[in-house]
Amino acid sequence: MQITDVRLRRVNSEGRMKAIASITIDNEFVVHDIRVIDGNNGMFVAMPSKRTPDGEFRDIAHPISSGTREKIQAAVLTEYDRAATEEEVIEEGA
Repeated sequence: MQITDVRLRRVNSEGRMKAIASITIDNEFVVHDIRVIDGNNGMFVAMPSKRTPDGEFRDIAHPISSGTREKIQAAVLTEYDRAATEEEVIEEGA
């Protein structure tokens, strides 16, 4: 499995959610609404989820193995860091 594209929308809020990502897997399958969260132990990604009638959140799609989760997280956070660096360069040049 290869993550062939990562698209990122930064969120301008004071909350913990910093961005929403979509990933493309093997140029054939897209997963939307992956959230980039600034947690107590650093940045991480949260898979798309929905609230159940009893108030719990359940993942809509998620990796089965920890290796796949790490691949997804690394790809999304790398793109997040790249976008943040690019944004800083633009602000400095303005």
